[in-house]
Amino acid sequence: MKSRTLTLISAITLFAALALPVRLAAQHTRYKLVDIGTFGGSESYINPASAPGTPADQLTQVTVTTYRNDNTRQGLNASETILKLANVNPSQFGKLFSQSVDGFVFAQPLYLAQVKIPGKNVHNVLYVATQHDSVYAFDADNNTGINQNPLWKRSFIDRSSGVSTILSEDVTCRDTYPEIGITGTPTIDSATGTLYVVVRTKEQEKSFVQRLHALDVSTGEEKFGGPVEIEASVPGTGDGSSAGRVAFEPLRNHQRPGLLLQNGYVYISWASQCDIGPYHGWVMAYDAHTLQQVAIWNATPNGGLGGVWQAGGAPAADTDGNVFLATGNGTFDADTGGVDFGDSLLKFGTRPARGQLPVLDYFTPYNQADMSAQDADFGSGGPMLLPTQPPGSPHRNLMVMGDKTGTIYLVDRDNLGKFNADGNQIVQTLAGELLCCTGGTTAWWNNIVYVTSVFDTVKAFRFDPATGLLSSAPVSQTVQSFQYPPPFLSVSSNGQGDAIVWALDVDTYNHRSNSTGQPAVLRAFDARDLSRELYNSNRMFARDMAGKAVKFTVPTVVNGKVYIGTQDEITVYGLLH
Repeated sequence: MKSRTLTLISAITLFAALALPVRLAAQHTRYKLVDIGTFGGSESYINPASAPGTPADQLTQVTVTTYRNDNTRQGLNASETILKLANVNPSQFGKLFSQSVDGFVFAQPLYLAQVKIPGKNVHNVLYVATQHDSVYAFDADNNTGINQNPLWKRSFIDRSSGVSTILSEDVTCRDTYPEIGITGTPTIDSATGTLYVVVRTKEQEKSFVQRLHALDVSTGEEKFGGPVEIEASVPGTGDGSSAGRVAFEPLRNHQRPGLLLQNGYVYISWASQCDIGPYHGWVMAYDAHTLQQVAIWNATPNGGLGGVWQAGGAPAADTDGNVFLATGNGTFDADTGGVDFGDSLLKFGTRPARGQLPVLDYFTPYNQADMSAQDADFGSGGPMLLPTQPPGSPHRNLMVMGDKTGTIYLVDRDNLGKFNADGNQIVQTLAGELLCCTGGTTAWWNNIVYVTSVFDTVKAFRFDPATGLLSSAPVSQTVQSFQYPPPFLSVSSNGQGDAIVWALDVDTYNHRSNSTGQPAVLRAFDARDLSRELYNSNRMFARDMAGKAVKFTVPTVVNGKVYIGTQDEITVYGLLH
């Protein structure tokens, strides 16, 4: 995104910058893991030995294998039985421990329950990726004894061989500072025990490379013959093209969005660094079992820009396997038969076809040209899929997203609406309810959509299944407003009860200077009444201080603990007694 001074007038331009229940089987000899991170995709069985620090009577475990918990990107863990409205308060809840890491953590921490680590028994494991090109596996429950150190760690740099991370100076952009290594949230296939991650490196001083790795979750070792170098080109006459083709540029293309695992394919997306061209938005699909590249899509092959960034949000996918994502500023001509999709929300088919990702439908705002000219990215936010509504509902399959103008869009996934110069042909457009820019994806619980934006409060909009519409005004909002970057949200509940909205306040992050910034602030709100703040880590600062803030970071809430990524540590919160 383009560098701009953060003022109220210019904030729009600056902003660019599973629940998986695990239960004892009937024989009580093994755990049954039902992975709903990909809509009930697989089952596997793991040794039931209890991990250190796990309550003996806790028969239900939850895992987080992808960005915002599952492929809907709702950010909801509805199986949280430990953290409750009654005990998330400064006297009972706070910082438990931290684990040091070697770089900034932009990627959301992921979590697997009951993983057998060779020579180290069985653990609940937290997986952390850093900008210093490292992946860690930590015991998720404590940092005492043998758990003071990582269960395993993989580093992808080797300075003796000239392999290092990419520096901000290499891309002449400080949006991601001070180095660039692993930015997008990895994804885990719990059926095969594989963690997929994209790693960026600088090699022999002037060569820049991106690779897809498949790591064994128990050991960190490479699988499926990996890693594979990411290379691609498509026919086109757009920016940076040569001889009628547009090539993927590993230095300029920023792997910001989280990864998506769907139907046996790993989907990877790219945007830019500070809008420095020439660049294009890219999406590529890889076979999850062979790491073979099977499809490529370029957002603007005959134009320019159109990055997929979504403030780190991963593409979403529905139960039929359709994939949804949004692009930012860029060339748009799809309404006249072209193939350029800047500032658009896209629906891709369930499977790659003949090396391509088929675009089944799209929505582009009526004012796309103005948005693109003003750097008001439509794609600053990513789509969140609502639960399928009963037969007879006005719209059975919906999704919601926000953009850098602060507009909220409610779109029918079965009929996205395409482009109409006279006005948006979608289910609902809410303009003016947010002061400024949204980023990432919204959150969901019990027919409520939770939205954050710059210079504004966290707001809740109620979804009415009878009308298929969102409330025209928020039904609840926090007392305090937030600055830039806005907080990213997660929601925990025990079904319909004990619902808590967790917000990671990171407006102390300072990526434009050499300042290291200030600690992040973990905040918790009553999901039914956002004006009721349950917890704020600043209230018990000496005890509960988090690591220094990183922008666009999602808190992971699972099995009674909250994990947040910071500049040099993972900070872990939970019940104190």
